[in-house]
Amino acid sequence: MADIVKQILVRPIQLADQITKASDEAYSFRQECLEVKAKTEKLAGLLRQAARASNDLYERPTRRIIDDTEQVLFKALALVEKCRATGLMKRVFTIIPAAAFRKITMQLENSIGDVSWLLRVSASGDDRDDEYLGLPPIAANEPILCLIWEQVAILFTGSLDDRSDAAASLVSLARDNDRYGRLIIEEGGVPSLLKLAKEGKMEGQENAARAIGLLGRDPESVEQIVNAGVCQVFAKILKEGHMKVQTVVAWAVSELASNHPKCQDHFAQNNIIRFLVSHLAFETVQEHSKYAIVSNKQTLSSIHTVVMASNTNPADKKENNEQDETKSNISHPLSNQTPSQMHSLIANTLAMKGSGPSSGSGSGSGSGTNKNQIKQSNQQHQNHTKGGSNPRGNNPTHVSLMGTSIKGREYEDPATKAQMKAMAARALWQLSRGNLQICRSITESRALLCFAVLLEKGDDEVKSYSALAMMEITDVAEQYPELRRSAFKPTSPAAKAVVEQLLKVIENEILDLLIPCIKSIGSLSRTFRATETRIIGPLVKLLDEREAEIAMEAAVALIKFSCTENFLRDNHSKAIIAAGGAKHLIQLVYFGEQMVQVPALMLLCYIALNVPDSETLAQEEVLVVLEWSTKQAHLVEAPTIDEILPEAKSRLELYQSRGSRGFH
Repeated sequence: MADIVKQILVRPIQLADQITKASDEAYSFRQECLEVKAKTEKLAGLLRQAARASNDLYERPTRRIIDDTEQVLFKALALVEKCRATGLMKRVFTIIPAAAFRKITMQLENSIGDVSWLLRVSASGDDRDDEYLGLPPIAANEPILCLIWEQVAILFTGSLDDRSDAAASLVSLARDNDRYGRLIIEEGGVPSLLKLAKEGKMEGQENAARAIGLLGRDPESVEQIVNAGVCQVFAKILKEGHMKVQTVVAWAVSELASNHPKCQDHFAQNNIIRFLVSHLAFETVQEHSKYAIVSNKQTLSSIHTVVMASNTNPADKKENNEQDETKSNISHPLSNQTPSQMHSLIANTLAMKGSGPSSGSGSGSGSGTNKNQIKQSNQQHQNHTKGGSNPRGNNPTHVSLMGTSIKGREYEDPATKAQMKAMAARALWQLSRGNLQICRSITESRALLCFAVLLEKGDDEVKSYSALAMMEITDVAEQYPELRRSAFKPTSPAAKAVVEQLLKVIENEILDLLIPCIKSIGSLSRTFRATETRIIGPLVKLLDEREAEIAMEAAVALIKFSCTENFLRDNHSKAIIAAGGAKHLIQLVYFGEQMVQVPALMLLCYIALNVPDSETLAQEEVLVVLEWSTKQAHLVEAPTIDEILPEAKSRLELYQSRGSRGFH
């Protein structure tokens, strides 16, 4: 950069020397020319000083200021050249307004101020005065730009403390205005912020990461930030940094992924997913090879009891777990399990996971292998506890295994740990949105189990982001059968735990979590077996005099249970009717808000198509409702209704007698 700056300064220095020479040869306006000469010599001295300090100059303001200075020097040279006219006729016909010298003198003074400011702002931290630098004359039209220049220059040359303060200033600017954020990126602020995130003290790293998260407010900005190397820097921090810094980094990842989903794969390629899941799993669930293990001799919580559930029938393990590929009527694995049976499975399940390819051991499994692995895990816990005392008394102890470094994490205060989990869940929520590969990576880890545990036991913020993450993962699973079969098969302990917690939220109607949990259950509609009717009742209950948005989401979820793509649609439709769904749907079609009317009518049509001979539908006069709906323009014109409504109406007319319809 020094060579570039020197090239920029060559022409203005040459112009200044020409002005000095021309001023000495002036015949008219001698006094004014000498004043121009004095200003020019002072400016030339500053320009030469800038050339000597070219290594320290911040390029962006240097270009702008030197370009403006060069234009002023051109004008000054042209004015002085006119005063060199020697002939009488030339001097008579050369008109020089008296105000021209006042104007050029003022412009030279402004250029002196600009270059002086450039030298001060580009000085190293030791050489810079502690006083406020003020704004240069060039800032008259755009003062914010010069403030950004000043802060970015400090990021380049200041001490670590000064750089931290500058990053905090940029955070304020980026938070206030989107345009300021774009200016910070254009003026080269991102590389210096990333450098501070790598090298700074904890506070400086936090400020830098927060600024980067605020700067990525649109796809173009995020693209520039990613190209600057943010993925590598954030990955290193999530692996080795202080937990408070990691928390801000996880938040920044979520912001960047939210505003530009195409950057998801860049983060995944740098192991960001793995590190985030590691933070999620820390002190949350027992883990295998890649993540921290938590050993707790106390009684496991209810969620862990649920996770330990197992179907004792060996044939169940060989079944196809997708209902769209099976007609099995075997009951849900949780329906007949006792806590003691559930408790016995989790150790075997985790040990079997540890014997898989992900742990680097052989592929064999069995009780002997499981016992050996559990014994080895216990020995690792004993070895770890010998190294020092546990400051938390009876709380779980931790083992550092290959993969993510967890050194010192167990000593963080509970609030920081909770915030870290919340931001990790937030980041995974945004990274998993519509991305099959990332969702596969998440579900192949222990993240599903972590989300289930956190939905039950986490703080409010952790619960909220865990529910949103599950919503996105299940949405992708709904679109891709291979992910649905591998991650949410009914015999999977993690899948059982997730379903249990989703149902618990819906049954208890926890408002902050209700809508994402409803959507998740709907997305998993094709994973439930024929006898798994306990899912339907809580959803039907939400159709009865609830807020419009909740009723709408419940209806949409039930549509996925009863639509033609669902293999068990007849069973689910009968379960909806048995739970009193027909009466609720009729009320919503007649009196509900428009946002609820369409999905309610659509669900009613699917039920009519699937079980047109239902006596309940006849008693509730569903056919009358459908006939009324055909006369409502706003319902008939809905794109999802125009085809299914006539078909459902004709099916009911075919299967239901006139007597059952109330005609005598």
